[in-house]
Amino acid sequence: MLIGSYLGNLSDAHRVAVPKKFLIELGQKPIIGKWYENCLILVSPEFWQTLLSRLTGGLKVAGLGVRDLERFILGNAFEMEPDAQGRVVIPQLLAEYANLKSDLVFVGLGDRVEIWPKEIWDKKSGELAKTTKEYIEELSKDERR
Repeated sequence: MLIGSYLGNLSDAHRVAVPKKFLIELGQKPIIGKWYENCLILVSPEFWQTLLSRLTGGLKVAGLGVRDLERFILGNAFEMEPDAQGRVVIPQLLAEYANLKSDLVFVGLGDRVEIWPKEIWDKKSGELAKTTKEYIEELSKDERR
């Protein structure tokens, strides 16, 4: 399972070492792409297939919304090949999209890893600490019904 948060440093050549724990779970050729809220997603090829089915709902004929999702997700995804030290090169297109600087945070979320600029993740994490109680309260109300 992909859990925990790990710091990383992005070089000027957009190279970063993916945490070893994550690489073991993600396999030899993880896939990286744009994700929501201007972060990046890193997933295993197996989960990538599941994700695509989930996004398109298994539709054979895709409406405009699904086609746009495909353009956003598929059109901006890349297969990665980590070197012997577990380093990968994040494509320029993705680095710009996520506004990546030198300090990164890899956040494990069960079936995927999100990659955030540390500065933005620290802010988001602080916001989550304040709002999570409200989300849990809402979920618990739904469970009681």
